[in-house]
Amino acid sequence: MDKIIKKISETIHTTTLLDPELFKTYNVKRGLRNEDHTGVVVGLTKVGDVVGYERLSDGSTRAIPGKLLYRGIDVEDIVRGTQKENRLGFEETIFLILAGYLPNKEELSDFSKLLNQTMDLKQQITMHIIDLEGFNVMNILARSVLELYTFDKHADDTSDENLVKQSLNLIAAFPTIIAYAYNALRHNKGQSLHIRHPKKGVSLAENFLYMMKGSGKYTPLDVKILDLSMMLHADHGGGNNSTFTVRVTSSAGTDTYSAIAAGIGSLKGPLHGGANLKVVDMMKDIKKNVKNWKDITEVDAYLQKILRKEAYNKSGLIYGIGHAIYTISDPRAILLKEMARELAKEKGRLKEFEFYTLVEERAVHNFMEMKGKSSNKLVCANVDFYSGFVYEMIGLPKEIYTPLFAMARIVGWTAHRIEELNFKERRIIRPAYKNAGGTTQYVDLGQR
Repeated sequence: MDKIIKKISETIHTTTLLDPELFKTYNVKRGLRNEDHTGVVVGLTKVGDVVGYERLSDGSTRAIPGKLLYRGIDVEDIVRGTQKENRLGFEETIFLILAGYLPNKEELSDFSKLLNQTMDLKQQITMHIIDLEGFNVMNILARSVLELYTFDKHADDTSDENLVKQSLNLIAAFPTIIAYAYNALRHNKGQSLHIRHPKKGVSLAENFLYMMKGSGKYTPLDVKILDLSMMLHADHGGGNNSTFTVRVTSSAGTDTYSAIAAGIGSLKGPLHGGANLKVVDMMKDIKKNVKNWKDITEVDAYLQKILRKEAYNKSGLIYGIGHAIYTISDPRAILLKEMARELAKEKGRLKEFEFYTLVEERAVHNFMEMKGKSSNKLVCANVDFYSGFVYEMIGLPKEIYTPLFAMARIVGWTAHRIEELNFKERRIIRPAYKNAGGTTQYVDLGQR
């Protein structure tokens, strides 16, 4: 077996390698990106919008401060509104994204109660999660979602009411599944197993911290900033990789559980959901190699070494800097950074936070000096630059950083799935690929 695998592997580079110039020759938008780095428009949505530039009358684009809209409402306004009233906002955000409008007090109260009551899993499902073996929470999450299909008597029903019911069940179940999956993972490594049932009358964010850590091991500010992070990650338009994956699979008419499992598989990829882990790892390396955290010259010198592929992992990338759409600023990074400062004060890590802000500032500067002008691309810090640091300060383990992303993005996934299945003239998503391999002749077996 090893011999044949090795032989086939050796042919891969010759049989699959494509000349990058062929993409220009055939006018193929590689990665569904235009030449100016903007995304190729492949669909329409009313769920959310991501804005980082405006298109001018001559067809060119101009960078503008980033905006993230949920159902046409600026996410910054949603966050500021909840902060002004000193309340949490993830449940309200879920309602807005799914229903398309902001709930009144009574609707929000009833909705929050419904989600809270739905968090507690059936014992059979809980035992199944505990029994699952694996070393990655995202893998356990995907398998658990697929298993939920077998517990749903109407799993293949795509009526509006059933789609909403399935969506809310999954949104409420994700924090519980992830917490149980992580604790099962710890148990498989020889540590104690803690299975805590969700508390009655508290938010999804607080319940998650309670199920992960237990009573008295998190602060009100921990809850607030986790709630904020979930608000900011709830949706990001239809074009991000995992949401597009959910829409593609949904367009085929598959069931909710299969579509969401596909989205989880996409998000598990390090180019999508694992960026904050790379930021945390990179910052540890920078902290180790930069002796004076306030010396701009020393910080610049090391960042330039990273960009020249001489330091850290020699990829030439400064993780957490740059985004496919945002140019001048990522609104999520700005909002998370504000509260990260408060959290750093509470945790006694203000110096570390200030170092993060200095690295952010100098990373953007050095990128533009060394690469930005030639690539004609503006960069800014994205939300991943601070999210990993925030989770670390809360005391959450690295194994759940990407699952936390899924715990929020399940909201957008389900909303986009419902929208995809509600087009009057539904059509399976099927892009075209141009064959650049030519043709060859079949040779009879005995003559090869």
